[in-house]
Amino acid sequence: MYNLKVVPGEIENIIRSHSQVSYVAVVGVKDERLGEAPRAYIVPRDISLCEKDIEEYMKDKISAHKQLAGGVQFVDVIPKSMFGKILRRILSDKYEANQ
Repeated sequence: MYNLKVVPGEIENIIRSHSQVSYVAVVGVKDERLGEAPRAYIVPRDISLCEKDIEEYMKDKISAHKQLAGGVQFVDVIPKSMFGKILRRILSDKYEANQ
């Protein structure tokens, strides 16, 4: 088992550059093999956007251990503070509650 920690900024910047992505937040989720795996929450510009599109887009843009092993979830809104900061803890807690 690795003990990786997800650093969301680099991954978010790559996903955000996709023309069909309106907004994105990346959080680390528990993973037995990696320790922590990146999971993306995406507000799409186009409802036809799917997880496979994102995976293909990222394939050659980021190293293998930074790929979205934690999955992708499409959402209507990303929770933010009144100052515009992403509330990653809310996303992480919702993920953990559903596991």
